[in-house]
Amino acid sequence: MVSGMAGLRERKKEQTRRRIAEVALRLFAERDFAAVTMTEIADAAEVSRATLFSYYPTKESLVLADVGAEDLAAVVTARPAGSTPLAALRGYYRDLAAGPIAELDREATVTRLGVIFASPALSAAANSLLYRQRERLAAALAEEYGERVAAIVAAEVTAAVLTIQERYFRRLVDGADPVAAGRGLADDVTLAFDLVERGVAGA
Repeated sequence: MVSGMAGLRERKKEQTRRRIAEVALRLFAERDFAAVTMTEIADAAEVSRATLFSYYPTKESLVLADVGAEDLAAVVTARPAGSTPLAALRGYYRDLAAGPIAELDREATVTRLGVIFASPALSAAANSLLYRQRERLAAALAEEYGERVAAIVAAEVTAAVLTIQERYFRRLVDGADPVAAGRGLADDVTLAFDLVERGVAGA
């Protein structure tokens, strides 16, 4: 009974989190990110400011909650024995292309990207989050490659991944069927890691 109640509370919290984010995204798309206040978001989502801030401590986090959230360093450090760091990362992104990213809500994703690209503040914050992700990945790769090589490999991997994700989202914006866009993403993952591992001549 206790676990059932706890599960219900967690589901309600997740529903509230999603409702707040959806309301905020709609307001940002309608009026511009900079023009919307946290108070307006709380009012529109029918929650208190305290509740809003308990879920999203900053206005930026309403849009960027999962940007740079993939723990690529953990993918490298937790890889199976005998697997190379790049093989582990390739497998991670192939699984991502086949599952979570291919199942994203197309309309919400396109709206969110439009809000980010239209806001210099959000674009800068997203770049900062991605930079931190790259630094963590470089630290994890250093044990295998040494710091100098690890820094370059981490930069190559994160730049390649960002590019293939942009290509995927661009397909969606241009009206591509989500299934076809997902297949294109999987193909791009394979090509990207072939290029990182073997270079242009090798791939």
